[in-house]
Amino acid sequence: MGGVVEQALPAGAPQRHGWLVRGFGRMVLALGGWRVVGSFPDQPKLVMLAVPHTSAWDGIWGLAAKLALGVDIRFLAKAELFRGLNRFWLGPILRWFGAVPADRHAATGLVGQTVDLLHSRPVMWVTLAPEGTRKPGKPWRSGFWHIARQADVPVFCAWFDYPSRRIGLGDCIHMSDDCEADIARLREYYRPYRGKHRGVN
Repeated sequence: MGGVVEQALPAGAPQRHGWLVRGFGRMVLALGGWRVVGSFPDQPKLVMLAVPHTSAWDGIWGLAAKLALGVDIRFLAKAELFRGLNRFWLGPILRWFGAVPADRHAATGLVGQTVDLLHSRPVMWVTLAPEGTRKPGKPWRSGFWHIARQADVPVFCAWFDYPSRRIGLGDCIHMSDDCEADIARLREYYRPYRGKHRGVN
């Protein structure tokens, strides 16, 4: 089916979903005119950045690509979404898509919870949006940098480019001990790509 560049996941990648789910993901991408370019690294653990993040549509196309490629990528979601009546319907749906409950008030914080998640399994990929908000002009949050450093995992750069309707699988980068320099380097890396409403913050 169109929409996705066929590729085999590397042996070290977390894999999930059968041919039916992958076919559905490819169909959604094809209907939207999207294609996936690049390849995943052969890494058992990493923090994946999804940039630029300017629209709620990013989540839809990103999830479609995740399903189409059959890769098991986890992301944090508010713990409240899994509680109360939500635990009977919304919670299971979110978990199926890869969501992991995160307690914003926990003593370890979101950084500590994500580090624990990366340490919990021999193979684990976690995705984050470092811009933190879809609003323009906001500085990047440094949580991803602290997670990568504390968990001793690389940062993998994935991107959206709406003008060309491409989702890109880019470089895998190890963070240095200079947070500001690393963020500046990553912002420059993402500068050529444009989201639905703007380029990188």
